[in-house]
Amino acid sequence: MDIALCYESVLPARGGAETYIGDLARRLARDGHAIHLYACRWDAFSLPASTHFHRLDVPAGPRFLRPWRFAAACEQTLSKTRHDVTVGFDKTWGQDILYPQGGLHVASAAHNLLKFPHAWERGLAAAGKWLSPAAWSFARLERKQYLGPNRPLVLVNSLMVRGHFEQFYGIPPESVRVVRSAIDPFRFAADDRLRRRQEERDRWGVPAADTVGLFVAMNYRLKGLAPLLRAVSLVPRDRPFRLAVVGNPKYGRYLRLANRLGIADRVVFLGHRDDPKDAYFASDFLVHPTFYDPCSLVALEALACGLPVITTRYNGASELLSPPTDGRVIDNPHDAPALATAMTTMLDHTYRAGASQAARQVGNRWTFEHHYRAMLEVFGEVRRTKRAA
Repeated sequence: MDIALCYESVLPARGGAETYIGDLARRLARDGHAIHLYACRWDAFSLPASTHFHRLDVPAGPRFLRPWRFAAACEQTLSKTRHDVTVGFDKTWGQDILYPQGGLHVASAAHNLLKFPHAWERGLAAAGKWLSPAAWSFARLERKQYLGPNRPLVLVNSLMVRGHFEQFYGIPPESVRVVRSAIDPFRFAADDRLRRRQEERDRWGVPAADTVGLFVAMNYRLKGLAPLLRAVSLVPRDRPFRLAVVGNPKYGRYLRLANRLGIADRVVFLGHRDDPKDAYFASDFLVHPTFYDPCSLVALEALACGLPVITTRYNGASELLSPPTDGRVIDNPHDAPALATAMTTMLDHTYRAGASQAARQVGNRWTFEHHYRAMLEVFGEVRRTKRAA
């Protein structure tokens, strides 16, 4: 097949959708499909050598206008070409398929308000968004994407996001396909895992007998680090437990919060890691009390490493869990007692051993290869429909 991928910036080292596009392009190229990339910038060394690159020169300007300009450039350029399948991944229109891995903007905005614990804070934040040109612009762009005259085939990565399409735009579930996100579990295969686990813990100053919960995120506020620290303060002191925090190197305000809560000795701030693999190896479970994640790759990576997962119902990846067999799902990230109870359960070695085995089975059940095959089926369907038309 001749397949066009559209995304403004494809620099896989930045993670997220850009990493996914690189993985998908390489797998498609391996099967001999022709890959065309329409973008403003890219890292050619991270993409297949056979990729056909099409640079779209979008003029600089306010942040809230750039997606409009890129989407218009995509639409204009694609109108002059013939591809079997065209795919957009974010704020674009005019493609055969849209796969918004970050979910709906309108749903993300609503969930972002939940990170504020008090109603007055949520009210102020909502007022600020109402005055934001970017918020208005992105909301209008999204309606053009999904409610315009030429509607694309929509793929989403969780049932939660599919529900958001119905909740916010009235698009029925049968009109939205679910193809879950995936990772390659073989990335976490290591014959020397136990050695690396001990070496990593030695660097942290954490004894081998301590149970370690892992938190991985760049956006600490959205992913629930503050309520998590409050929950750590409720975990019984007579149980050896540490929380390892990996992600954003700017963690000063959370270190100060840990000091105020009297738990600084139970929290290890590790800053940014290009590859958090050894942090997974050194930990015993993942705790991810997010306020919004369409389908958290962090949770999938943890499961592949055999780590039980504590997360929230606001994470599409929670749909993969079967609590309490392989983790816990809580309703409200602000519910520190519920979070503390879930973490305290993880301190039971017998429970954790069984949960770890179950988690690894879940992580291996849906791999990138399964995801790729599901995507190929959708691409083939689109090609047949276009040819019939």
